[in-house]
Amino acid sequence: MTDMILYSYFRSSASYRVRVGLHLKSIPFTTEPIHLVKDGGVQYQEHFTEINPQQCVPALECEDGVITQSGAILEYLEAKYPSPSLYTSDIAKDTFIRQICQLIACDIHPLNNLRVLTYLTQELEVNQNAKSTWYQKWILDGFKTLETWLEKSPHHIGRYAIGDNVTMADLFIIPQIYNAHRFHIDMSAFPILQSIHDLCLKHPAFIASCPENQPDTPADMRLKDLTKENN
Repeated sequence: MTDMILYSYFRSSASYRVRVGLHLKSIPFTTEPIHLVKDGGVQYQEHFTEINPQQCVPALECEDGVITQSGAILEYLEAKYPSPSLYTSDIAKDTFIRQICQLIACDIHPLNNLRVLTYLTQELEVNQNAKSTWYQKWILDGFKTLETWLEKSPHHIGRYAIGDNVTMADLFIIPQIYNAHRFHIDMSAFPILQSIHDLCLKHPAFIASCPENQPDTPADMRLKDLTKENN
């Protein structure tokens, strides 16, 4: 089988989720970088618009065609390559996993997407300080909920978000925390989330998937061994 092609941007948190899933399942793939800022945004160029008319990353080109939307891609990979699983086979736990994923994918990330931030600054003429305040608000609101859920849930037992194995929940949590760090969110109020983050960044799949280790990562941002920063 020809390797899958992942159209990705190193700082895209949605692409980050998919990279982790591919590495966890040891699925061979080739990265095709789509720079979201350079030259006005490569995602708007004709060749990529033909691949994904929504003009967003990630997009996964595979034997079944082109799949877009990170959640759909990951569910496809889970169905096609079920081992190791990103779920637990326990209905209640798996529902909680999906609850976490949807909070991030539906309520936090879309409000802080590049398209939204660009609209705020270019069309509504919001200044950088106001943009940062906007960004931080939606992460803080979401993280307060996530932290409370994890603290109170009987399903948060083990080292990761759900149990002692990486699940889909971790794939959504870690890229969102990466975004939080970029925008100077104080994570001291979220010790559970931070502990999950610190553990995941010692996992080979997360190390290989992190924004600092991608083909399109600028040379001055590259970081080859995250474990040294998290020991």
